[in-house]
Amino acid sequence: MTTQSTSARPDMYRFHNGEKSPLPFDVSEYEARLEELRERMEAAGVTAAVFTSMHNIAYYSGFLYCAFGRPYGLVVTETDCVTISAGIDAGQPWRRSFCDNITYTDWQRDNFWRAVAHVAGKNQIIGYEGDHLTLMQRDKLEDFLNPLTMVDLFETTMRQRMHKSEAEITLIRAGAAVADVGGYAIRDAIRPGVRELDVAMAGRDAMELEIAGRFPDAEYRDTWVWFQSGLNTDGAHNPVTGRVLEHGDILSLNTFPMISGYYTALERTLFVGEADPASLAIWEANVAAHEYGISLLRPGVSCADVTAQINAFLEERDMLQYRTFGYGHSFGVLSHFYGREAGLELREDIDTVLEPGMVISMEPMLTIPQGAPGAGGYREHDILVIGEDGNENITGYPYGPAFNIVG
Repeated sequence: MTTQSTSARPDMYRFHNGEKSPLPFDVSEYEARLEELRERMEAAGVTAAVFTSMHNIAYYSGFLYCAFGRPYGLVVTETDCVTISAGIDAGQPWRRSFCDNITYTDWQRDNFWRAVAHVAGKNQIIGYEGDHLTLMQRDKLEDFLNPLTMVDLFETTMRQRMHKSEAEITLIRAGAAVADVGGYAIRDAIRPGVRELDVAMAGRDAMELEIAGRFPDAEYRDTWVWFQSGLNTDGAHNPVTGRVLEHGDILSLNTFPMISGYYTALERTLFVGEADPASLAIWEANVAAHEYGISLLRPGVSCADVTAQINAFLEERDMLQYRTFGYGHSFGVLSHFYGREAGLELREDIDTVLEPGMVISMEPMLTIPQGAPGAGGYREHDILVIGEDGNENITGYPYGPAFNIVG
C-alpha cells in the first residue's frame, strides 16, 4: 500500500455534503443577527470577528459544535460568514448552519488557524471572545493572523444575545412547555423505594419524546434532569445519584430540555408523602419570596434593585442567611456546557435594566444545613418574558405544598 505524503494533503477544503438541513430559525433570523453584529463590529472598529465559543457560533450560524478536544470557529467579515470545523464532522457542520463552512485537516498542526486566516485575512483588526479564548489559542491567533490590534467582542455580543427576537421567544415558550412535561413525568414517578436515577430518567425520556414531537427536524442532544433528594438537595447543580427515596424526603425537581442549543428549565421543591411543620414554614417562605420576586420583574427596574428588594423580603423573615446564589438569569443559547449572559442575572453587582424582549428566571433558593429543622434545599423556578408593562410567566407546572407533596 502506498502512503500519501503530508505535503500532498490539503490544509483545508469544503465538504458540502448533501442538502442543508432545517434549522430552528428561518434564514432571515440569522441574517438579522449578522446585520446587527456587523453594526457592532463597525462601531468597535473590527474588520473580522473570530468566534470560538459554542454559544456565539450557534447564535450566528445555527451550528452547535462538539469539540472533543478540537478547536472550532466562526469567522465573520463585512461580506463572509464561515464556520471552521474539523474533518471528523464531515458535512454535518455545513448542513446544520445557514452559512458557508470550511473543513480543516488534522495531518498538520494548527490547520484550524490556517483556515481562520484564510477567511479573516492577515494584518486586520480582529475581534475575539475574551471570556472564551484560551491563552494558548490567543497566542496562535496572533501568530497566524498577525492582527494590527485585537478587540474583545464578549460584552457587545452578550448584549445582543440578551434581547430576544420573536422567533427566539417562540422557541423558548416551547422549551418551557417541554420542561413542564418532564416535571409531570417526574411527579408521577415519585414514590418511596425508587432511586433518584429512575425518577430522573422518567423526566428526561418524556422530554426527549416531547421535543421530537414538536421539532421533528431537530437534532436531539443534551436534554437532562437533575433530580435530588434529602441531603442532595443542598446545591442547585448537584448531580443525580442512586439514593433511594424515603417517606418524608425533601426533593428537588430540575428539568432541562435542550432544543437546538436553547436552554429552558423547570425547578420545584417537593416532598415524599408529607412535609413536617418546620419544612413547610421554610418552603412557604421561599414560595412567598418567589411570588414577590416575580411581581418585581418589569421594564425599567435594574437587576440589582430586584435583588435588593428580595433580600429585604427574606431578611425581614430571618431567612436571608440561607440564600446561596442569585435570584435568576437570562435564557437563550446556553447549557451546563456552554454560554452565559452574565449581564442579565439577578445579583447585587448587575446593574442591567430590564427591557421588553428580555427573558429571565425567578428562582430564589434557601439551603438549610443538615441537622437543623427543615434541613434541605428549597427552590422554585419560573421563566418570565419581559413585556411592555410587566412580565409573562411561561412556566405552567404548579409550585408549592398543595401540588407537590406526592408519593
